[in-house]
Amino acid sequence: MNHAPFLTGITSNLITTARLKTHLLTSGADSGTPVIFIHGNIVSAPYWAETMLALPPKFRAIAPDMRGFGQSEGKAVDATRGLRDFSDDLHSLVEALGLAGNSHPLHLVGWSMGGGIVMQYAIDHPALVGSVVLIDPISPYGFGGTKDTAGTPCWPDYAGSGAGSVNPEFLQRLATGDRTADTDFSPRRILRDHLFKPTFRASPEREEIYVSGMLTTQVGESNYPGDLAASTHWPGIAPGTQGVVNAMSPKYLDLSDFAAIRPQPDVLWLRGESDIIVSDTSAYDFGYLGQIGLIPGWPGPAIYPPQPMVAQTRAVFETYQANGGRYREEVIANAGHSPLIEQPEVVQKLLIEFLK
Repeated sequence: MNHAPFLTGITSNLITTARLKTHLLTSGADSGTPVIFIHGNIVSAPYWAETMLALPPKFRAIAPDMRGFGQSEGKAVDATRGLRDFSDDLHSLVEALGLAGNSHPLHLVGWSMGGGIVMQYAIDHPALVGSVVLIDPISPYGFGGTKDTAGTPCWPDYAGSGAGSVNPEFLQRLATGDRTADTDFSPRRILRDHLFKPTFRASPEREEIYVSGMLTTQVGESNYPGDLAASTHWPGIAPGTQGVVNAMSPKYLDLSDFAAIRPQPDVLWLRGESDIIVSDTSAYDFGYLGQIGLIPGWPGPAIYPPQPMVAQTRAVFETYQANGGRYREEVIANAGHSPLIEQPEVVQKLLIEFLK
């Protein structure tokens, strides 16, 4: 095993599981209580390094690259399964590492899309999960195309969600490995202005690591973002059946069953107060973009309002609590979509107190 070059104390390894070759980062003693960190879309495991190293010695930090990201194998994503391909990959890794059914419960930490993967895993394997931490998680009703806290679709074909929502210029620059900051849609500018609150700037060394992580994303119809489908409904695009962004469409993704799982792990929900990605006024949601006049032809708030992403998450957790579970919501000041990087000391303190 080789030490990863960016932070001392992190070890890199490639494991062949029953499903795919998975690259993962680890820190801490092999005998420690496992804390598994699941990254979000268009990023990779190194984003977790600082958080991993902050854990007390009793914990073992494990951060895999999910399929199609980082150095893991890029097998196709069946979007019609929602995030279950990723959940099944995670369980295959848990089994390969000998973590299933041992004396330690699994503590799962998911960021953005990774939050959805963690919730799906808890639905699939509730007996293995000791606690859940979600950082700016995707709504339980996916991304785009729903109108209320129950996840009601705006259109029957879920138009406005899926791979067609990805900006073509960003996609082209991601595919060609663009490292510039010369347009609003370069990966580096998306990192600076969207993943982070624009007033935050990572150190040059860290920023290169983060941009490199974005550029490992495997671009194509079977991975990111997926295949495209046309719609007769505004805004003219609907989810296809392959790829990551389609897998997050509410046509295929519904995590509301989390509210009924047994046993019920405690949940800590952290979110940046200035997140513009997962938000009730998301800069990536056609409903909000139509409302502010950036997408022509918006049919109005009765038909296609902004998706209430945060309110949807809270509604599912309120049901979870009514069913006997416990959750806590913490809003991280002066942070956007990535409080683990923008406000690391705050997030680490909350995480460690919760795990203890």
